Amino acid sequence: MNYAIIGAAGFVAPRHLKAIKETHGDLLAAVDKSDSVGVLDSYFPLVPFFTEIERFDRHLDKLKRAGTNIDYLVVCSPNYLHDAHIRYGLRMGMNVICEKPLVVMPRNIAALLDHEAESERKVSCILQLRLHPELIALREFVRSWSNRREVTLTYITPRGPWYHASWKGDETKSGGIICNIGIHLFDMLLWIFGQPLSVPMVHRLDNVAAAGRLVLERGSVNWYLSTSNLDKPLRQIVIEGKQPIEFSNGFADLHTESYRKILNGLGFSIGEASKAIWLTHQIRGTEVRRGAESAHPFAGG
Repeated sequence: MNYAIIGAAGFVAPRHLKAIKETHGDLLAAVDKSDSVGVLDSYFPLVPFFTEIERFDRHLDKLKRAGTNIDYLVVCSPNYLHDAHIRYGLRMGMNVICEKPLVVMPRNIAALLDHEAESERKVSCILQLRLHPELIALREFVRSWSNRREVTLTYITPRGPWYHASWKGDETKSGGIICNIGIHLFDMLLWIFGQPLSVPMVHRLDNVAAAGRLVLERGSVNWYLSTSNLDKPLRQIVIEGKQPIEFSNGFADLHTESYRKILNGLGFSIGEASKAIWLTHQIRGTEVRRGAESAHPFAGG
């Protein structure tokens, strides 16, 4: 398969480059406004690279006119540009692989579905936690429950000052911590514990941390997300206060496994990705209930 990538200098791009390489694909073009992309040499040292989308587009057009087909456009650009770059890929006749979140605002989902149908191409979203062995086992365990149980999710991933100075710290571009950090966690919770049964409660929401409670079909979840570099890294689910499940490890090959699924026609669709997008949008719009920080052991810290 032939690929092109938008956003080659970002945090997540190396995982996609590795996945393309390990699934025996070929990268024919890359673009990023930053020219610090030495990582390309580790995977595709001869790939044409551009810092302007217009020159990238010109190169793809030349390839197309010369009879070279680009099978997939990989979108790793900032969150607020995802829908525009997905539409670009579809208009160019390419299937699209997009990083989370597929879009920041739910109102953009319907248009993407229309563009996908008109193009007769496929949009696939990376939801790699659904492929994590520990979480697959947890989902099977949860499906055997006859009643809802208490669950605590803690996800602490420290980030330095650069994070807030970058586009990720701009809520209009990233969707804030709930969308940028939390999107795959909320997708995981919906996938494992089922659909929400009530409006989410939010105990804390700022640019460093967030906490709240979700009542889902099979679990009442107290969750805490943090990017504070004062906290120790932790990725953990605790059930009924006594069954901790760590998922800090096992991420290295999940993008490659995601690509294998996509190439076999088993990628996650716009519809699948939209569930967490709607939930994060609802959480972001929920009024914070002060004084409820005790719902999670870290929520006040």
